Amino acid sequence: MDIRPAGDRALLVETDAPHALRAAVAAAGLPGVAEIVPGERTLLVVFTGPVGDAAGRIAALEVRAAEAGGRLVEVPVVYDGADLAEVSELTGLSVPEVVRRHAAAEYTVAYLGFSPGFGYLTGLDGSLTVPRKETPRTSVPAGSVAIAGPYTSVYPSASPGGWRLIGRTGLRLWDVDRDPPSLLEPGDRVRFRESVGGVT
Repeated sequence: MDIRPAGDRALLVETDAPHALRAAVAAAGLPGVAEIVPGERTLLVVFTGPVGDAAGRIAALEVRAAEAGGRLVEVPVVYDGADLAEVSELTGLSVPEVVRRHAAAEYTVAYLGFSPGFGYLTGLDGSLTVPRKETPRTSVPAGSVAIAGPYTSVYPSASPGGWRLIGRTGLRLWDVDRDPPSLLEPGDRVRFRESVGGVT
């Protein structure tokens, strides 16, 4: 674990277990903690005032990996994305095999970014690793299931994007009328389930 200042009111912690450390920091009740933001291999701890001796306290925390991980979110997917055939060509796998491998894995929400509710999901089968598109689309529909590099995700709202589209879901990942608005939170587990009857 490496802990560095991030300004005068925050600490950036490099760790192999950001979600477990997030839980430990939250449970420790450190004084003045305003926000805890996990990344893929980092944790940003923001304070209401100067950090004081917080670095030493965080370093002393006993971090236990969550036994069951975060909650499980199941995402129904119609695998008919505009780039599915291209992903098949890039990987050398048949379209049914691309679908099978994508739906077989259990993913973890490493962090949220890019747009509200956009979760970067780790756990993608290495054989499905493909680069982003050379020219991003100006508009990707909400609910598009996509892959790029070592990640998979669902576009929570219509936006530009360069990930390769392999399917779609009717599940709303971002809803301002829901509390919290994001369906996914860092540390959650996600499974994609092939839906042959259409988007639900």
